[in-house]
Amino acid sequence: MAGDKLEDRIKAMAAELGFAACGIAPADAAPLAGVRLRQWLAEGRHGDMIWMEERAHHRVGPAALWPEVRSVLSLGMSYAPAGDPLALADERDRGRISVYAQGADYHDVVKKALKALGRWLAREAGCDLKVFVDTAPVMEKPLAEAAGLGWQGKHTNLVNRQAGSWLFLGAIYTTLDLEPDGAGRGGCGSCDACLRACPTDAFPAPYQIDARRCISYLTIEHAGPIPVEFRTGIGNRIYGCDDCLAVCPWNKFAAAARANLAFAARAELAAPELADLLALDDAGFRQVFAGSPIKRIGRDRMVRNAAIAAGNSGRPELAGALRPLLDDPDPVVRDAAGWALARLAGGDAAS
Repeated sequence: MAGDKLEDRIKAMAAELGFAACGIAPADAAPLAGVRLRQWLAEGRHGDMIWMEERAHHRVGPAALWPEVRSVLSLGMSYAPAGDPLALADERDRGRISVYAQGADYHDVVKKALKALGRWLAREAGCDLKVFVDTAPVMEKPLAEAAGLGWQGKHTNLVNRQAGSWLFLGAIYTTLDLEPDGAGRGGCGSCDACLRACPTDAFPAPYQIDARRCISYLTIEHAGPIPVEFRTGIGNRIYGCDDCLAVCPWNKFAAAARANLAFAARAELAAPELADLLALDDAGFRQVFAGSPIKRIGRDRMVRNAAIAAGNSGRPELAGALRPLLDDPDPVVRDAAGWALARLAGGDAAS
C-alpha cells in the first residue's frame, strides 16, 4: 500500500473499499456546528423530526457523543447517477424517486465499508474507534467540511470538487491523534442555481434550509397530511427530491463510473408507475421495496405520496386507481386520494 504514513495508508485503504473521498479532522474541528444546530432547532425548522431535539446534546460535537475521541475520519461514497436525475419530470404517470434510494440501502453498504476500514485501522494502530453512518447523532456535513472533503453549498449539502454533491457521508471516531487535512476549500461564488430550482422555496436564505418546506422532508420524514400549499410543487416526486443537487454545476465532474455499483438504479425503482403504487398493500409494499431505504417509510406514506403525484399528473385515467383509496383505513391516505380526485376532476383541491 502506497505511503509510509498511517494517514496515507488509511486513505489508500478507504479508496480500496469504495470510498471516493477521505479526510481527517481533529475532534473539535467544527465548533460552530452545534451553535447553528441549536438555532435551527429553536426556529422550528426541523419540523416533526423530534429525534433531532432529543439528541441535540450529542450532535454538538464528537466529544459530546464519545469523550475519548481525538480524531475523526470523514468519508464519502459516491452514488452519482448514470443519467439525468430530472429526466422523469414530465412523465406524470410515473413517480420520481430520489437517486440515492433507487439502489441498495446505503445504510448497509456504507456501514459495511466503514466497519471494514475500522477493523483494518484497529489492527494497524491498536486504537479504539466507533463507526457512524446517518442513524447516529453525528454532524456529518460540518465534519466532512472540516476534514477537507469539500464545503457546504448554498443548498446546505456537501460539495466535493471531484464527486459533486452525490456523496453518502460516514464517519469513524478514533482515539488516535492523526494529522488533520485542513478544512475544505472552494465555494459557490455567485451561483444560486440550487436555490432557484427548489419547487417549494425551502431555502429562506443561502446556506439555510427549512425542512418543513422541503420535499424530501415532506415525502419521507413527515407522517401526517402534506400541507396543501406544497402539494402541487411536489409534482410527481414520491420519495425525496434531487432538484437542488441536480442543477449544481459541480456535478458535471461527478462521473457515474466512480459510483458504487450497489447504488445503481433497480429497474422497478427507476420509473415506477403511479397506478401500481396506488394499488400497493402492506405485503406488496414490503416486496417491492425490500433492500431499499424506502422501506422505512411504510406503505401508507408511500401511497399518500403516490396519490398526490396522481393528483398532479393531469391523467384522469388514474381516478380509477384513486377511488378505492377513499375507503382506505389510513385517514392520511384518504385525504390525499380525495384531494387528488378533486384535482383530476378540475375541482377546487386547494383546501
